Amino acid sequence: MRIISYNLNGIRSAIKKGFIDWLKTDPADVICLQEVKAHKGDIDIAAIEALGFHTHWFCAQKKGYSGVGILSKIKPDNIVEGCSIEQSDFEGRVIRTDFGDVTLINAYFPSGTSGEIRQAYKYIWLDEFLDYLNGLKKTRKKLIICGDYNIAHKEIDIHNPVSNKKTTGFLPGERAWFDKFLANGFVDGFRVLNKEPHQYTWWNVLRPTTRLENKGWRIDYINVTENLKSKIKNVKIFPEVKHSDHCPTYLEIDI
Repeated sequence: MRIISYNLNGIRSAIKKGFIDWLKTDPADVICLQEVKAHKGDIDIAAIEALGFHTHWFCAQKKGYSGVGILSKIKPDNIVEGCSIEQSDFEGRVIRTDFGDVTLINAYFPSGTSGEIRQAYKYIWLDEFLDYLNGLKKTRKKLIICGDYNIAHKEIDIHNPVSNKKTTGFLPGERAWFDKFLANGFVDGFRVLNKEPHQYTWWNVLRPTTRLENKGWRIDYINVTENLKSKIKNVKIFPEVKHSDHCPTYLEIDI
């Protein structure tokens, strides 16, 4: 299974920038989208499904905000919208698909960039999400977690760790949560096969030269449970794909 995780920062904007044409190149079997910023009626679903994708969406109740989607050329056995956590589901942050005995979860983690209230909620969400995953693991042993985590985990995952040590997305508490997440039986899929520096998936659009200079952050991940680690066959990041301030991250796994 070839999997991509991609924060589009608005699917309607991405479509105007050639997203549908990119889908025509068959980039993956399953494409997990975050921050679609649209309701189903606003998305050109027919154009996507014409390419052979099954589409599944879980949109925020607020218009033009958050929202996740999964495009899959493999029909899932089961789809679950949300994670039964009220605030998270109101914001359209989690969607689950099952393929045989493997469960794939696509999540858009909260950002703390708008201030202290949202940063506090981010910490609450992180703990609630990990509890949700640990509960799910009792019956679904093989998990793949895709998404925009809004956290750069290690110093290698950010171009300037020193100047950003007090910046949301690289705060000690967020990084400590990521440590705890991995300690609960998860693996950073990309780092299984690629341990090189300067591998980023997001660049600050307020500073237009950062993408050209590759001064970015790796905040988009495809992580797996330990029991799937040996099944990872290939990983990539595609900075040349430019429909968003993020780029796609890719993992190929034998399930």
